[in-house]
Amino acid sequence: MTSAAGPVADETLPHVVVVGGGFGGLACVKALAKAPVRITLIDRRVYNTFNPLLYQVATGGLNAGNVTYFLRSLRQQQPNVRVLHEHLVGVDTAARTITLLNDEQISYDHLVLANGVTTSWFGTPGAKENAFAMYSRSQALKIRDTLFVRLEKSASTPGTDDGLRVVVVGGGSTGVEVAGALAELRDAGLRPAYPEIDGDAFSVTIVQRGTELLKNFRPKLRTYAAEQLARRGVDLHLGTGVAEVLPDAVVLTDGTVIPSDLTVWATGVHPHEEVDAWGLPRGPGGRIQVDAENRVLGHPDVFAVGDVAIGPDELPQLAQPAIQGGKHVGENIAAALAGLPTTPLKYFDKGTMAVIGRRAAVAQLFDKVQVTRGLAWLMWLFVHVMSLIGPRNRLTTLAGLVSRYGFPFHRNPVPIVGDVPTVRPPKGQRPGTPAEAFPTSD
Repeated sequence: MTSAAGPVADETLPHVVVVGGGFGGLACVKALAKAPVRITLIDRRVYNTFNPLLYQVATGGLNAGNVTYFLRSLRQQQPNVRVLHEHLVGVDTAARTITLLNDEQISYDHLVLANGVTTSWFGTPGAKENAFAMYSRSQALKIRDTLFVRLEKSASTPGTDDGLRVVVVGGGSTGVEVAGALAELRDAGLRPAYPEIDGDAFSVTIVQRGTELLKNFRPKLRTYAAEQLARRGVDLHLGTGVAEVLPDAVVLTDGTVIPSDLTVWATGVHPHEEVDAWGLPRGPGGRIQVDAENRVLGHPDVFAVGDVAIGPDELPQLAQPAIQGGKHVGENIAAALAGLPTTPLKYFDKGTMAVIGRRAAVAQLFDKVQVTRGLAWLMWLFVHVMSLIGPRNRLTTLAGLVSRYGFPFHRNPVPIVGDVPTVRPPKGQRPGTPAEAFPTSD
């Protein structure tokens, strides 16, 4: 059956509701493309975000549109999916229904929870109020805008030693990548553009509770990353945590106070608070407990994949576990509908990567192969570009990264500037207008 708006879903088909349009949710939806089901994909945003490249948006390397994909575009290739822009607030597993923020109730035959996680502040005083998280497109843009606003403010102060001090909390992949990108942006792009600021007055510091960076990587790669960051002028404060975040400083647990004009919180995630009310079993970190097939324990018609789920193997909260888990859940649902047996997820560890800067990256492949320097950077570039959704995003992202890091463009990089407020006179006033034309009240 069709309508002016396109094909109409057959209401007699089994209904699969997928919550979350991230890596896991999209992988599940695509795995059900040819299955005899109708799919409702629910997300509180209208786009998918490629989170591994958000730091490039935050540091002026890419436009936000390069790393986002319009979810409703899925229907061009997959008419059995309906995209709903809403927010899940309640789950009734007994009635097999969910409740949305607008009070709409939707029944399901199979429910897939892939709604991801959010920033964990670990109860640190002042962190939520004074630090910038980087887990969404809007947050990345806020960091970029704040960076340029504060650079302009520093440039307008009388002393060249009053610069910009950035503190990155967290020494994992995100922290290392954002610190490395900021350091290269400072040295190659911003120092020539801001002669009013002394070079040493623009500092980048990483604070990490552990004694080493990139704890999920092998020791050789950790050492290489630390050396490359130090080479780029990034200060490392390792082995001490954050006790408090102030508007203009970060206080460490050992009493050290690090001045900070911009604090980026790049550590820790936790499920969204609404998950607490769903009555589902929870494991370490508040993640929903699932079995080897990603079924929520005690609820055979409910699945959870990606960062929000934790199974017997306790897979890391990375893109590949989410993608493989989502695809496998979709395949298992299709198999069950066809009367075929379902199978446990056999996770294939393809490895993990982190880029530090131009021609500097680390890659740990298949848990054994260790690659550094230019080869690792090229591998990182290929994997990230090809992982993006849509040819336009791949092409524009490749162009953006090549113009930032490639030869000879890296010598004169021009960052994508943040939204700095326009300087203009008060409304109704223009230069040259007599002052008496604007009377003031007592």
